[in-house]
Amino acid sequence: MAEGGMVIGCHSLSEWNRQIQLANESKKLVVIDFTATWCGPCRMIAPFLAELAKKFPSVIFLKVDVNELKRVAMDCEIEALPTILYVKDGTIIDRTVGSRKDELPRKIVFHMPK
Repeated sequence: MAEGGMVIGCHSLSEWNRQIQLANESKKLVVIDFTATWCGPCRMIAPFLAELAKKFPSVIFLKVDVNELKRVAMDCEIEALPTILYVKDGTIIDRTVGSRKDELPRKIVFHMPK
């Protein structure tokens, strides 16, 4: 697993599975950004997520391009972009749909282990 403070890109199914397994074993909050290269709002939110990854190094940040990992996007029921999932112990506990910068840090703090 990469160091805290980074957004980890998952570009293959094996890489996705490995990162999710490591994240579940760590018992940390996982924030997953579902994105696409053609999505303007996705490109706008990406630098903000990178800042949040630095601000919250105890949280694991993953990035998934829906065109690269279509099966993962389908399994996670991604219907709009960007969609941010919040995952604990392998379970999706919340989601943010759209580039709602104000909502992201609040949800991270709310779902972080106390």
